[in-house]
Amino acid sequence: MKKSVRVSLLAVVLVAASFIAVPASPRSNFDGDWSVAIRTERGSCDQGYRFEVRVENGKVSYRGTDPVDLSGDVQPNGLVRVSVRHNVQFANVAGRLAQDRGAGTWHGKMTAGDCAGTWVAERR
Repeated sequence: MKKSVRVSLLAVVLVAASFIAVPASPRSNFDGDWSVAIRTERGSCDQGYRFEVRVENGKVSYRGTDPVDLSGDVQPNGLVRVSVRHNVQFANVAGRLAQDRGAGTWHGKMTAGDCAGTWVAERR
């Protein structure tokens, strides 16, 4: 086989391979944008916060503009585990999501001291 034919055949194979469907990452039943309302029930922290998060393939990310490091996930059964850090402040979040709503608890160490409370979420 001539060199130019082999190169052309290789090019055709590579182009054809690029059209083969690559399986997408598994989607979570909870994927999408969520609005989360935080309520402080113990400690001297602000009484309430609201922020936006996104769940993508079960991974949770912060959608706001504040310099917040948020990491965690949502299990297939809806179990939520998230850590939030901002400078020296941190909070651990746990709970459960259902189809379009969720709820749970949080506790952490803020500049005002130890705080804890509850959260509720709704899908946007």
